[in-house]
Amino acid sequence: MKTEEFNYDLPGQFIAQVPVEPRDHSRLLVLDRQSGAIEHRHFFDIADYLQPGDLLVVNETRVIPARLHGRKLPGGGKIEVLLLNKLDDLSWECLVGGSGMKAGRRFQIDQGPQGMVEVILEGSKRVVKFDEAIEPFFDLAGHTPLPPYIHNYVGDPERYQTVYNRTPGSAAAPTAGLHFTPELLTKIINLGIGVEKVELRVGLDTFAPVSEKMAEDHIIHREWCQLSEEVAEKIRKTKNEGGRVIAVGTTSVRTIESACQGCPDGQIRAFSGETGLFIIPGYQFRCVDAMITNFHLPKSTLLMLVSAFAGKENILHAYEIAKTEGYRFFSFGDAMLIK
Repeated sequence: MKTEEFNYDLPGQFIAQVPVEPRDHSRLLVLDRQSGAIEHRHFFDIADYLQPGDLLVVNETRVIPARLHGRKLPGGGKIEVLLLNKLDDLSWECLVGGSGMKAGRRFQIDQGPQGMVEVILEGSKRVVKFDEAIEPFFDLAGHTPLPPYIHNYVGDPERYQTVYNRTPGSAAAPTAGLHFTPELLTKIINLGIGVEKVELRVGLDTFAPVSEKMAEDHIIHREWCQLSEEVAEKIRKTKNEGGRVIAVGTTSVRTIESACQGCPDGQIRAFSGETGLFIIPGYQFRCVDAMITNFHLPKSTLLMLVSAFAGKENILHAYEIAKTEGYRFFSFGDAMLIK
């Protein structure tokens, strides 16, 4: 498949710069992946499409304040460090902004520890080692990294976190979950619908478009994820009793389907580790029956994932309808239910 097949035109005015308040008042486009039929609702209507015995699977990861400012030692020139992936207690894979950041160069984080560049990776990626663990300095030194298409947002940083976040580790939010409020979740649970949590540490590569001419040639980014045996058992029970497994976000989809690899159809096992699963059209889904998601970037792996689930033509048609109807796109934007 040509990557260009997953391209579409999106004028800048459709990219949401601020979230809707309250969270669950964002719009909801409901897409039937069999018929291609589309409905227009609001997210607070989501329970109308859920049934007792269904299971929602959410990603409980929390975005860390991964953007750090500092200066070079010696010299004092300004740098910016964006934490991507923790390697051990002191070392991180990062993006480092600033010239001359070669192996062996030391730096001082503002209101944080000193550190040193250990390894040069591709582009501005570096492995850096801090003199002390960076996490205790997050409250003073860290800033929440917003996606590159969100400009000058000055609202509450917690709006870029889900209400059920628990485990720090992501550089970006699992944005499909941003639409839930505690009250909406309580309503859903009271209707007899299960809610279970997995973890996938979202990396910034999630925003990167596929640059290869052929989609199959792309080497997808790897992300650490975890699905417990308790959650695996809940999923197996849901499937065996005729309920639907509804993934909240592409990160939950990737986690669930990674845990199904190598298992008999309809089965799932506990999983913990890195996943390199690349879901593109032609992929056969093993567990996920429906998904809640946002509107994704052109030529992105996430757009390919939802196209694999609902059909590329259905997705691209739904996106054109969404533009016509004035939906808001990307992280702070509106939602889709694909059923």
